[in-house]
Amino acid sequence: MNIYTIPRIGGIKLSKLASRDLQKLYKDLQENGRSHPTAKGGTSLSNTTVRSLHLMLHCAFERAVEERLIQRNPTDDYIAPKVPKVEMQVLSLENIGAYLRTATKRNALPMLYLELVSGLQKGELVALLWSDVDVEQRTISVSKQYVRNPNRECVLSQPKTESSVRLVSIPQDAIDLLIQEHDKHPDNSCQFPSLVTGEMYHPDSVVNIHKKILKDAGLPHLKFHELRHTFATTALQNGEDVKTVSAMLGHYDAGFTLPTPPADTGRRRSHHGRVHGPNDVSQ
Repeated sequence: MNIYTIPRIGGIKLSKLASRDLQKLYKDLQENGRSHPTAKGGTSLSNTTVRSLHLMLHCAFERAVEERLIQRNPTDDYIAPKVPKVEMQVLSLENIGAYLRTATKRNALPMLYLELVSGLQKGELVALLWSDVDVEQRTISVSKQYVRNPNRECVLSQPKTESSVRLVSIPQDAIDLLIQEHDKHPDNSCQFPSLVTGEMYHPDSVVNIHKKILKDAGLPHLKFHELRHTFATTALQNGEDVKTVSAMLGHYDAGFTLPTPPADTGRRRSHHGRVHGPNDVSQ
């Protein structure tokens, strides 16, 4: 957030910051927000990113109001840009077994099964340490992410928002897989060290593994991020309320990017919305 806001509004005193300053900020980001052009040469930030920034600023300014640093929240007068609705794909029940079987062949079952039962961001997934796993409580602690900085270098950083720091409950079979994975490299602090470097996976490497699994299994294209939506959709179908699922995903806004669950098509119901367990991969 700092790379977008400080150069543009960092010189304005908090008490002097007005809605028009934020409107100018958002307009500038929508037109020239990227420090590095995209492959198509564009420098604009998407409405989704600008909306996410707006929500983070709203949360920060609400805290300032509570602490009486300012009288009112300057974001209250601004309507966040609308995010175009994009139909999200999910990994269907019929394809999950094939996906997990192929992940097993590529020694990636623990990592990708965890993704399907937790909905972590890819940067959160690769940053996970063994010390973040609570075997007794069956939780994982999400407090960091491995992402690219403005210089295109991968670094460990804090999550985007306070709500992104969270404990996520996972089923026992996921815990069992994490234990098995750690036993393969007990002296490595990383939960999922790269098979090549022994260090944290580059986030894009995990995406590439995901693509290879889809190809090997003969499955249709599915973005890695849509595994996160697969988790959310399944959890909602299995009776979890929207706020709970939103908290598990680390969203500030319960309605932000949560998918609308399709009609139930006979999916098996179980704890945490699990569709298949690792023992189902042979079926």
